[in-house]
Amino acid sequence: MSRLGIVTIGQSPRVDMVPELLAPLGIDAASVVERGALDGLTTARIAALAPAEGAEHVLTTRLADGSAVLLDHDAAIGAVQAAIAAVETGVDATLVVCTGTFPPLRHDRPLLFAEPLLLGGVAALCAGERVGIVCPLPAQVSMSHQKWEPVVGAVTVAAATPYEAGAPAAVAAAAARLAAGGATRIVLDCMGYTAAMRSAATEAASVPVLLARSVVARLAGELVA
Repeated sequence: MSRLGIVTIGQSPRVDMVPELLAPLGIDAASVVERGALDGLTTARIAALAPAEGAEHVLTTRLADGSAVLLDHDAAIGAVQAAIAAVETGVDATLVVCTGTFPPLRHDRPLLFAEPLLLGGVAALCAGERVGIVCPLPAQVSMSHQKWEPVVGAVTVAAATPYEAGAPAAVAAAAARLAAGGATRIVLDCMGYTAAMRSAATEAASVPVLLARSVVARLAGELVA
């Protein structure tokens, strides 16, 4: 069985995510090596990666203590690259578990990014449907339109973070708004959204809801299981 490196843009271990990835990946916990782009960084160094006010490309992720943090996409790329290099020495392939867009990064083992896996999966599953996107932050709404419209056509977007108390209810409310606006498929576009959030969203919206971590893990599992 392959050993898989899982790189988060936050801090490891991702106890809120990795256990849910194992079954669709087709591997067990002993086959996973985690690394976070922010592992070992001081509070000041993490703060230096924060986006400037009005920044267009903002990422959000989870720290080891469970708190959320905002990152400037471009400023975080170097830390992601370092995490990939650190994890590769003991794995057969690496998966970057962030649905943001990344440039080509150096690697010596097969390197998978969550975003293209999600985009391809949704394109295949939602062809001809009216798609609604739930993203974590209001600042990401415009970016979500730019990202998804070339893939599935015109989309509607609502924001609800997965990293705050009451997230399942907030995600469900966002999904319900999108369905009320005509969406016939909804995508939870962040690896931080959980299976419980998907269940809440499905019940509230009464349309199929695609969970980023499930789609990504099932596709990545074809390589690593």
